[in-house]
Amino acid sequence: MARDVRVPMPDGVELIADLYRPRGAGPMPAVLIRTPYGKRQPVMRLYAGVLARRGFQVVIQNVRGVLGSGGEFHAFHTEKEDGLATLKWLRDQPWCDGKVAMVGASYLGFTEWAVAPYADPPLEAIGLGITASEFVSSFYPGGALALHNTLVWSSLMGTQDEKRTPFQKPAHDRRVRQAMRYLPVGEADTAAIGRPETFLREVTAHAEPGDAFWQETDHSAAVPGTATPTTMVTGWWDLFLRGQLRDFTALQEAGRQVRITIGPWGHDTKALRAMVADQVSWLNAHLNGDKAQLRRAPVRLHLQKADQWLDFDQWPPPETKPTPLYLSRSLVWDAADVSPNTEPATFTYDPLDPTPSVGGPLLSPGKGGQRDNTRIEQRDDVAVLTSAPLDGDLDLIGPVAATIHVRTSTGQGDLFIRLCDVDRDGVSRNVTDGILRIRDEGVVRAEIEMHPTAYRFLRGHRLRVMLAGGAFPRFARNHGTGEPAGRAVASRRTRFEILRDEDHPSAIHLPVWRG
Repeated sequence: MARDVRVPMPDGVELIADLYRPRGAGPMPAVLIRTPYGKRQPVMRLYAGVLARRGFQVVIQNVRGVLGSGGEFHAFHTEKEDGLATLKWLRDQPWCDGKVAMVGASYLGFTEWAVAPYADPPLEAIGLGITASEFVSSFYPGGALALHNTLVWSSLMGTQDEKRTPFQKPAHDRRVRQAMRYLPVGEADTAAIGRPETFLREVTAHAEPGDAFWQETDHSAAVPGTATPTTMVTGWWDLFLRGQLRDFTALQEAGRQVRITIGPWGHDTKALRAMVADQVSWLNAHLNGDKAQLRRAPVRLHLQKADQWLDFDQWPPPETKPTPLYLSRSLVWDAADVSPNTEPATFTYDPLDPTPSVGGPLLSPGKGGQRDNTRIEQRDDVAVLTSAPLDGDLDLIGPVAATIHVRTSTGQGDLFIRLCDVDRDGVSRNVTDGILRIRDEGVVRAEIEMHPTAYRFLRGHRLRVMLAGGAFPRFARNHGTGEPAGRAVASRRTRFEILRDEDHPSAIHLPVWRG
């Protein structure tokens, strides 16, 4: 093993890397991993060790401005130039035979997308875990600011130079949670870690429509042209799921070699374990010629609550039929059952007492995923509609969306919609959700993209839709004033009217699978 190998960048900055190499080996392929979290982290050493023990030559590099690498860390913005320069340097080394693959998860996966579409010649293989070619849509899903995940990650990056014992971590996490209530949110970093943090400042300062600040960090347009064989692992509760499925679909429609595994996990260690096994098999196939590893369906997914793994040739499965579930006095499957005289469902959102969130795709371990929603559904600032009990199992596999006709008293607001599974005991648990920022007066036809899912509602269970004006602190509160999210302090209460009559049919569109 060679430590702190210096890799020169075109601007004179040097990035440091560790090289794991089998003893006595001649020139051979290299597996490149680029990380903002530090190459000496236990999980990174374990990751590299697993690959090295299987005969791979591994290079782990700290990205610019991180833990010994020169320059300034500017999240997402320098990974293309630095990644391509590192690739060129790597191919020029006498111990590399010119063949290079890349693997990683989350931000590490993003560094792969910053290189793979532009590498000439192409990379030999890439392995992508819980990641996407663009992260911007996860900063501002539906136009709302993803406060929880943004502040958690920025607080991590802003304190990684500090030596913190495991006993100090709970206090740090508590300060970060408390800081989510700080106003304006553009300065919540000072409450969380005691000083400004660049990433939080940039995300909150560039949250308005039409801002081109993040444009150069979006590699999604280059995905279809990526010729590198690609394997992906993600989870139904991962915050980058939608983007990763878009990347998979773009590659498959372009005729590229690609596969994906979607499991019952989130952005967590379970996903990482599955990812390592997946990437080892992919590297064996494309660097060592073990083609037996390729004999599986392009799509492998876990059907939640059925405890089944299913294989398909494409996403979504061709047997999936988009089916509307209409909002009326209750939830009904037939448009003819929508009453022409149904009054709007109403609720009032108060930014000073924001509707809380529970579960969902979160970065914090143990906080996300599927949770009991009963306490939130009992609040006055939500509308809840429930279906009749199912007379048989109902399987959903695919993208989920909603069309909601809504009017707000301020012409401003965030419409949050959540689909839940109500069991025979009346416990309501979240399955998928979505949010959309509204900026227009009058009746708005809100088209809301929700989280994709593969889920079985069991016979006797009921489907439930909850609507609210937010989900705090997962999303920053909407102040009802139209002021930019990062600077808003003053607030107005906003009354929501959810129209649900035959002239304004509101529905959630479900991917019913009949396999």
